[in-house]
Amino acid sequence: MTRGPDDGPEPDDAAVPDHADAPRAFRLGYVPGATPGKWARTWAQRRPDRPLDLVPVPAAEAADLLRAGSVDAALLRLPVDRDGLHAIALYDEAAVVVVPKDHLLAALEESEHVPLAELDDEVLLQPADDVLAWPGPVPGRRPVEQPTTTGLAVELVAAGIGVLVVPQSLARLHHRKDLTYRLLDDAPSAPVALAWPVDATTDDVDDFVGIVRGRTANSSRGRRAEVTEPASKGRTASSSAKRPQDGAGQGRGGVRAGGGGRARGATKGRGGKPGAGRTGGSRRRPR
Repeated sequence: MTRGPDDGPEPDDAAVPDHADAPRAFRLGYVPGATPGKWARTWAQRRPDRPLDLVPVPAAEAADLLRAGSVDAALLRLPVDRDGLHAIALYDEAAVVVVPKDHLLAALEESEHVPLAELDDEVLLQPADDVLAWPGPVPGRRPVEQPTTTGLAVELVAAGIGVLVVPQSLARLHHRKDLTYRLLDDAPSAPVALAWPVDATTDDVDDFVGIVRGRTANSSRGRRAEVTEPASKGRTASSSAKRPQDGAGQGRGGVRAGGGGRARGATKGRGGKPGAGRTGGSRRRPR
């Protein structure tokens, strides 16, 4: 359309921000108590080209949010329905009992552990969002009504209604000056895992897997090898991580670890000399 003299000045295209080329952020979900900070800092150092968004997600909804594509990967708690998901266990959290500071158990030293049987006479609060997988009967007596959230359960502990058993990170997350906690013996642990959709194993996901696995920035093992090789060869993720690193020292554009590198390594003897063609009969017998 032809512009007239009263149409004003020509628009300045440079003044209009263009976000078309802005890199999409890698979205990492994390459940309450999970601490992605150290891995996020490593990501920022290694991947300045790709922003990392940390997205807090409810523990009960983490798997569904992954399947829906709301996050690219997530730090969540096991067990989890692995339908359509890859998951690698990272660490186990110890369980603690949260009590008021004037409670009898609070008289124990912080390094002392409380036997689970000590809770048999306590009113044990078990909120609807409890993340512990109790293998057997839950100890203690039941309140008239269980709280709906861990946060509400902590308030009830402060009010003297009962005690609460949670992973240690959640006890720290809901810290109050009038409460304390002690480690429990024989209580279920709380495993934390990294999970992502099976059909969305991208290079970004592989890079983050490499970070949580502790691989160096120059390692080329991050790109899909840890996910595809166990499925095709029956190895677990932990066993594949113990194999020698092929292509170490290559940059991001380096050749990915694969079967070819291992095949070449198998044809060499000590010192790098060919050894596959030797046989035991090649040695001269003594006369």
